[in-house]
Amino acid sequence: MKYGICLLNIAPLRKEADDRSEMVSQVLFGEHFTIIDELKNWSYIRLDYDLYEGWIDQKQYEIISEFDYKLINKSTPHYSGELVDFLNINNSQLLMLSLGAKLPKYQQNKFIINQQNFTFDGSVFNIQLPKKHIINIAYMYLNTPYLWGGKTPFGIDCSGFTQMVYKLCGYYLDRDASQQSKQGVILNFLEESEAGDLAFFDNAEGKIIHVGILIGKEQIIHASGKVRIDYIDHSGIFNKETKKHTHKLRLIKQIIS
Repeated sequence: MKYGICLLNIAPLRKEADDRSEMVSQVLFGEHFTIIDELKNWSYIRLDYDLYEGWIDQKQYEIISEFDYKLINKSTPHYSGELVDFLNINNSQLLMLSLGAKLPKYQQNKFIINQQNFTFDGSVFNIQLPKKHIINIAYMYLNTPYLWGGKTPFGIDCSGFTQMVYKLCGYYLDRDASQQSKQGVILNFLEESEAGDLAFFDNAEGKIIHVGILIGKEQIIHASGKVRIDYIDHSGIFNKETKKHTHKLRLIKQIIS
C-alpha cells in the first residue's frame, strides 16, 4: 500500500483522471490519503478524513511512508484558523494556507514532512468547541463564492461548507449532503432546532441535494451562489431578495446534542 499527502494549499480531486474532468472535492494542505490505483500521471486516492475518493494529479502530492501515515493518524489534528495565512518552509519560502488547512504532527509551531521543516505562527483550531461556536465559524465563510467541490474561502459548495465548519469546531461530518443527512438525530419541527443544527433539502425526485446550518428557528446560513443568510420556514429556504422559496425542506438533523 502507498500513501500520500498534499503539500499545496489546494489540489483538485477529480472524477476522472483528466484535468478537464469534474472536480468532486478538494485536497487541502496537510490532508493525507491512501493511494488505491495509478494511471499515467494520475493517482486514485481515498482521503483518510472522510474516505472520499477521486483522482489527483501526481505532481500535486508527495509520497509518505507508512510510518508517517500512521503517525499523522495518531497525532491530534490541528487546522489553520484564519481565512488566509502563511506557512514558512525551510526558512526560505512562504506558502499560502486557506482556512482549515491541516498541520500534521504540529508541535510548538513546527512540523516536519519528508525532511522539510514547516513553521506556522498563525491561529490554530485543535480542540472540540461547544456547539454555540458553530455559527461563529460559519460566519467566517460569509460571501464565499459557490464552487462545486470546493472546501475553502476561495470557493465552497454546500456540503463542503457544513463539513469544514464542523471540522474546525472538532466534529465529524461526511463529505456529501446525502451522506450528512444520515448522521445525527432527526428533529420533527423547526421549533425543536437550535443554532448549529443542520437542515436538508430535496429535489422533485426526493433526493437530498442541499444542506445548510440553522442560525436559529427562522434563519439559515448556506452556500447557494455564495455563502449567504436566508430565512427558513416549514416549506424551505425563502430568499427575501427574489421573494421566492429556493429549496424545499426535507428534514432537520441534530448532530451535536
